[in-house]
Amino acid sequence: MNTDDQVRRVAIGADHGSFDSKELLKKYLEAGGYKVVDVGTFNSTEKVDYPDFAVAVSKKVVSGECERGIMLDAAGIGSSMVCNKVHGIRAALCWSPQTITNSREHNNANVLTMGTAQHKPEEICTMAALWLKTRFEGGRHWPRINKMMSLERD
Repeated sequence: MNTDDQVRRVAIGADHGSFDSKELLKKYLEAGGYKVVDVGTFNSTEKVDYPDFAVAVSKKVVSGECERGIMLDAAGIGSSMVCNKVHGIRAALCWSPQTITNSREHNNANVLTMGTAQHKPEEICTMAALWLKTRFEGGRHWPRINKMMSLERD
């Protein structure tokens, strides 16, 4: 996994209900200079299961192909739960600028999940941009992150 906290590549995924928001976010991030790896879904008409895409986003992050990942579904809850089942992932469901910055500064989240039913597409874009730019503070937070990640080894 990336240790310099510099984000260049972002994995992105969504279920069918969040497809339109994903497409808008993808264009927004690409315009901001990020390389976006889209794991799907690729249309809004075919019903799909969000866990399939949440796992795909997470695998892109843990493999190192992408430094961070973003997963969208209606509430963001299910995707967060699924992502956190993947070894090495610290997914955070965020809904405000405060939760965005906390997830990065204190928890070193490497996957962001958001609920598109709760936010306008523009809010999704601005929150994702803030999340990608926010750096982990390290320091006093490292022991907590290490405790969190040690649960995967037990």
